[in-house]
Amino acid sequence: MGMMNAQERRESVVRAAVTEFARQGFHGTSTEAIARRVGVSQPYLFRLFSNKKAIFVAASLRALDDTCRVLEDATRGLRGEKALRAVTDAYTRLAAEHPETLLMQLQTYLTVAAAEAADDREFGRTVRAGWARLWKTVHLPLGAEADTTAVLAHGILISALTAMGFPPEHTVRQAGRLPVLPPPHPAERAGARDRRTGAPVGRYGFGEE
Repeated sequence: MGMMNAQERRESVVRAAVTEFARQGFHGTSTEAIARRVGVSQPYLFRLFSNKKAIFVAASLRALDDTCRVLEDATRGLRGEKALRAVTDAYTRLAAEHPETLLMQLQTYLTVAAAEAADDREFGRTVRAGWARLWKTVHLPLGAEADTTAVLAHGILISALTAMGFPPEHTVRQAGRLPVLPPPHPAERAGARDRRTGAPVGRYGFGEE
């Protein structure tokens, strides 16, 4: 591990865990496999994490955080239809360049369902909080009129098709339809202004674009 500090070592374990769990899931992945990928002994992992579940939780949150960061970067300065296109393009790039990030999310959903069925609520609460951050990341640039959940559902579809091995050029992938934003806000046609600021109201209920 060289001269890396504890935080850097922890980061290397989380990255390796994302890759391994994305492929094999929680039950199919051994801590030995994660240790081998990092290049450390299995006991060393438990100096950084209390158990396998703690590693999985960290990997799940990292996948969500990485997705948030990618979408934030893609939509910075954009609104409405342009932001929608940027979100979809960002998901497509993630599927091509970092499929483990999206596949880890799918594994997370399955593991949450199993935990909830076993009356383990803590993991689900943690993941739902992370997913709420993801929803907000997408919702803000799309605007109040957008069906943000439908947009994210399209992202989950891309993840599922990636998991099933459909390449980007396949008909099934190409036929996927983007969610459609609603028609222009009526205020735009009426020339309305924001009651608080007096600024013209834009197409999606924002200030002038």
